[in-house]
Amino acid sequence: MSQSEHIYPAGRVSLREVGLRDGLQMTKSFPSTTAKRKWIELEYAAGVRHFEVGSFLPVDKYPMFADVHEVINIIAGLSGAHGAALALNKRGTIDALQSGVAEIGCVISASEDHNLANTRRSQNETLAEIDNLCRLRDLSAHKPVISVGIAMAFGCSLSGAVDPKNVLMLMARCYEMGVDMVSLADTVGYAGPSQVAALVKDARKVAMGKGLGVHLHDTRGMGIANASAALDEGVQLIDAAMGGLGGCPFAPAATGNIVFDDLVFLCETKGLKTGIEIGELMKVRDLIQAEMPAETLYGGVAKAGLPLGFETRM
Repeated sequence: MSQSEHIYPAGRVSLREVGLRDGLQMTKSFPSTTAKRKWIELEYAAGVRHFEVGSFLPVDKYPMFADVHEVINIIAGLSGAHGAALALNKRGTIDALQSGVAEIGCVISASEDHNLANTRRSQNETLAEIDNLCRLRDLSAHKPVISVGIAMAFGCSLSGAVDPKNVLMLMARCYEMGVDMVSLADTVGYAGPSQVAALVKDARKVAMGKGLGVHLHDTRGMGIANASAALDEGVQLIDAAMGGLGGCPFAPAATGNIVFDDLVFLCETKGLKTGIEIGELMKVRDLIQAEMPAETLYGGVAKAGLPLGFETRM
């Protein structure tokens, strides 16, 4: 069994809480390292095992990730916990490999216009960087999982419709290079359940048993419905953030990621075992609100509470 198969076992969906990375990239303020530790410890106690912990980016421009090495070490000290961090350039790739992080994430856009705007690189240049990361990983003593998020996979705010065939082609290229996990991202919330189901179904054929996930935003209120459609088609990984934190600079007026606590509830109602206690997750919301009082937190379960008699499936 490969490392990625151990971390993302077939037949079981993994829920990754991305609040500490995607959730912080556009916030007006951010938690201290001590608060991040408490954030992680509370989620871990609730049963969360997958975390996106930060990005390897210039500290002067992204001070919220200045402590990424410390946060990686916090995750590494928790039995069974798995941390992922984002690397967007050559310098970040080297730093990520040296950090010992368990998973290094990259991003390529299904839209050439968005790829240029987001990374200042063409799609081919980004693919070359992903290929280089896989080669460096293979030569390294530390062999982290390599994951790629395909941004704008369901539509682009800069160029409009995206051809699913182009998304599948990018997926195939990534797997050929040695990427372990590819996630389809509805970066600006264009998709509905039918579109998500169709692309995930075709993507599973391309993946041929390799890791496949989705990263969904709730821009137009379709996030949880889209997650349900993806689950029905057998994805192995779904990203979400506590309180729906996050957003995209290319959808400036929109809400952010799907709400992690609502996603856990969805999975439980579908008979999927998450091992996550939703009641315990509410403590994390309290911490986030205290640390970032200017941020709006979303969530149906947080507002209405759990149904009488509801129990988490272990």
